[in-house]
Amino acid sequence: MDFITPLISIIDRLCTATASRASRVINLDRSMHSLTAELNELMDKRDDLTTRLERAELDGSRRTNEVQRWLARVEVIEAEAASIMENFGQGRQGLGCFNPSCCSKYNMSTEMIEKLKDISELKGKGNFERLVTEPRPAIVEEKPCKPAIGIGVMLDKVWEFLEEEKVGIIALYGMGGVGKTTLLKTINNAFLSSDHNFDVVIWVLVSKEFVVSKIQQSIVARLGLPWADSEAHELLTSKIYNVLKKKRFLLLLDDVWEGIDLGDIGIPLPNDENKCKLIFTTRSMDVCSDMDAHRKLKVELLNDEKSWQLFCEKVGRMDVLESPPIRTYAKTIVRKCGGLPLALITVGRAMANKETEEEWKYAIELLNKSPSELRGMEDVFTLLKFSYDNLENETAKMCFLYCSLFPQSYSIVKEQLVEYWIAEGFLDSSYDSNAYNKGYAAIGSLKVAFLLETGEEETQVKMNDVIRSFALWIASGYGVNKGNFFVEASLGLTEAPGIKNWEGAQRVSLLDNAITRLEEVPMCPNLLTLLLQWNNCLNRIPDDFFQSMSALRLLDLSFTSIRRIPVSIGQLLELRHLNLTATKIATLPKELGSLAKLVHLNLLRTYSLRTIPPEAITGLSKLVVLNLYYSYGRWKIQNSNCEDEVGFEVLETLTQLRFLGLTISTVTSLHRLSGIRSLVKCIQYLFIKECEGLHQLELSTLGYGKLLSRLSINDCNELNYLVVDGEAGENWLPNLEVLALYGLPNLISVWKTPLREASLQNLRLLNIWYCHRLKNVSWISLLPRLEAIYLFYCKALEALVSEDEKLEPDSKSFSRLKTISIRDLPALRIITPLALTFSFLKNIAVIDCPKLKKLSIRTAHNSATLPTVHCSKDWWEGLEWEELNTKNAFLTNFTSN
Repeated sequence: MDFITPLISIIDRLCTATASRASRVINLDRSMHSLTAELNELMDKRDDLTTRLERAELDGSRRTNEVQRWLARVEVIEAEAASIMENFGQGRQGLGCFNPSCCSKYNMSTEMIEKLKDISELKGKGNFERLVTEPRPAIVEEKPCKPAIGIGVMLDKVWEFLEEEKVGIIALYGMGGVGKTTLLKTINNAFLSSDHNFDVVIWVLVSKEFVVSKIQQSIVARLGLPWADSEAHELLTSKIYNVLKKKRFLLLLDDVWEGIDLGDIGIPLPNDENKCKLIFTTRSMDVCSDMDAHRKLKVELLNDEKSWQLFCEKVGRMDVLESPPIRTYAKTIVRKCGGLPLALITVGRAMANKETEEEWKYAIELLNKSPSELRGMEDVFTLLKFSYDNLENETAKMCFLYCSLFPQSYSIVKEQLVEYWIAEGFLDSSYDSNAYNKGYAAIGSLKVAFLLETGEEETQVKMNDVIRSFALWIASGYGVNKGNFFVEASLGLTEAPGIKNWEGAQRVSLLDNAITRLEEVPMCPNLLTLLLQWNNCLNRIPDDFFQSMSALRLLDLSFTSIRRIPVSIGQLLELRHLNLTATKIATLPKELGSLAKLVHLNLLRTYSLRTIPPEAITGLSKLVVLNLYYSYGRWKIQNSNCEDEVGFEVLETLTQLRFLGLTISTVTSLHRLSGIRSLVKCIQYLFIKECEGLHQLELSTLGYGKLLSRLSINDCNELNYLVVDGEAGENWLPNLEVLALYGLPNLISVWKTPLREASLQNLRLLNIWYCHRLKNVSWISLLPRLEAIYLFYCKALEALVSEDEKLEPDSKSFSRLKTISIRDLPALRIITPLALTFSFLKNIAVIDCPKLKKLSIRTAHNSATLPTVHCSKDWWEGLEWEELNTKNAFLTNFTSN
């Protein structure tokens, strides 16, 4: 019986194990259900995690290694579970624990239990604090940017600059709306597809509200560095510097309004050692200098062809634009956009759905009178207003607005503009050099801000059409008070607008029209400026026209045909500036003498002026400027009883006089004038005509030296030469800009003694006609600023510069000369004794110079910069050329008269 107890124990364990195995086999379905449910939960967790990862990875973030391993383990578990499920489906036919498949079902059950443990453990590990690492910055981040028209040439130039090793900082400058940001975005995006050596390209929008910390945060974020809002400035600076000093970077700064201290931000200075580059955009040339730009590229306005292309693209209706009437209106609208891309885009979109002639005509009317009312244009003006607001002071702003009184794209003489500003009180009203300098500085500031640009000549400025419309919008209180500036200049008006349009206006501009007469008498108590010049047909103004303009400060009637000045002129007691240039007046009214505040009286080229009553002058106690150049010259001789003539003694009473332009017609008057020091020292313009008995003009003796800027001598038949004494000759006539000699048949030489190098340093224009004994003007080779030479009808002239002069091939003579015009010089053989390089020469006109066989010009530059030659075809074909290449180079620049 001893063997029974161990046997019972063995049987008991066997039964227990068998029961356990049987239980697993019997509960196999329940285990499969649990496995399926747990696996589904794991898959849901995996899917949710994947969705979160995809969202997090949009900014360039990368999933952590822990997450990556978990997902890989989930993939393995999923495959293993799927295998178990597949085996389970195939073995469902086997029943009973002694069935041959019972063992395999037991094994399957064991696998299920183990897999359930694995799944449960994996689910528990699927809760992560961080799914992704910080994003790894892309080398270049694409900026949204549409293809731009007309920037190809500028892009090529930028690439050239980037290739220059010593160029680290590049400025792209230009007016608001011209496309600087578009150009910079195009540069940025070009690095997405091109091979380059930069480790990172960084874009930062600076904007007008410049804050260093904002720029730093942009750079830190772009580099993928951690930072906090509370982080100290010095720490951020150090962090940025320590990263960038190890990288070759390209930094793009958009919309910079002031100089930026790169070191203060943490940016290493780009140079040829670190090979880094900085490109920035700005509206100010001053910022280019403040940023120490190595290269500066002006983003230009679009030309006519590109403007039309951009406009058509935005209108998008070529069927409409190709209609002849509408095409004409469209071309007008494009011109009014002044080549400014932003305006072309805005107006083009506004016109996209306009199909009738009337709609297009109305758009032109709006652009002429109320451009802000055209859809989208106010947004353009708001953008431009940033430049206006950034002007340094209110003086600059007023000077800017004043320029809108002139017609579209009208070239305004700088000197005239400054004189207007002085009269208006924007500048010092003293008319001294400080006031003029201040005015020229204001012009410079406006040019630097691209609110003005250079006109047809360097002495002129003009205003872009869109900028002018913007200025009028500002002047009208943003379109609220349109009558403040009443401007209808260059509109072809034949009648003056109704006087109701003038009432309440502070400034009225009707210049450059075809108005013939002013009929109505306006009531304008607030009027400060009235511009009526260049109405060539205007010949009548009512006598009482000025009676209700008590505040008027500036009146311009120049280049009209008026023959008499209304007597109501005497009621303009606030008048400071009166311009009567090139009018046909014969007499100055006595009432003029009532203008006690008049500072500037311009009677230039009033050829018909014969009578100046003393009373018209003596009351002008504050007169600073009096210009009678090419005007009244019948100066009263002392003790003369002629009441219609005024004498120099009347001018002597003008104690504030600083600028004087005079016409002298007798030797007696000339000698008398030379003894009046108070007048001589003021003379800037001097016209001497028909002085019989004048053999030599002794300028030094007469004391005309420091201020004289224009000297014209006509029809003095006995004059032999001009005299400047040796003592003063070192630096004589330092401000003379224009010298005109006409009808001097006995002039042997312009100067009695050889000209010294220090003299005539500012002479720009030389005009000589009918001087038949003159053989050369060799002294012109010493003039550093000479821009134009006109030599007409001088029978004996053999050379401009004689063969006796020692000129070198690399001579700097004529370095600024732009124009040579010669006519009817039968003896002329040479221009200069050897060929010179005329760097700035634009035009040569040759008429009736049969002995001239050579052009003394070296072709050191390409044909695109060669001067245009205006001449007869026969003379051109008879020219002798030392080199055929020289002739070929000129062929495209030859124009037959």
